[in-house]
Amino acid sequence: MKPLIVLLVVFGISCLSCYLIEHDARIYLSGRIAMAVMLLFTSLGHFKFPKGMAMMLPDFMPAKVAMVYVTGFIEIVAAIGLLIPSTQYLTAILLITFFIFILPSNIYGAIKRVNLEKATYDGPGLSYLWFRVPLQVLFIWWAWYFALMH
Repeated sequence: MKPLIVLLVVFGISCLSCYLIEHDARIYLSGRIAMAVMLLFTSLGHFKFPKGMAMMLPDFMPAKVAMVYVTGFIEIVAAIGLLIPSTQYLTAILLITFFIFILPSNIYGAIKRVNLEKATYDGPGLSYLWFRVPLQVLFIWWAWYFALMH
């Protein structure tokens, strides 16, 4: 829920700021800024809660904590890439791929009831997926629409 709030609030602030400065909301730029800030926000979780996030990965995955740090770094690089016009298209393609690849870890984490902030198994469980899966689809659409289409 927090990433969605960050995405939408930053989008609104960015559109309003652009409109006040340029008399144009610049929705595509504002969409990329919002996604970039949201990615920076979510990357913080990778560095603040690595043990809990590692619990979202299946047992057969090696170097789970290292993988969490790598994916946090990927989110930071993607945030930067979305804001550079010459890299936004490639970044969006890679980001969409990234969002598809991390969805199974969100499903696994929900099945295992992972509470990533506490690094325990008392999280919301499968009910979380009713929100998380559509949210992941929204993130994919957002990257496609605001970075690939313009």
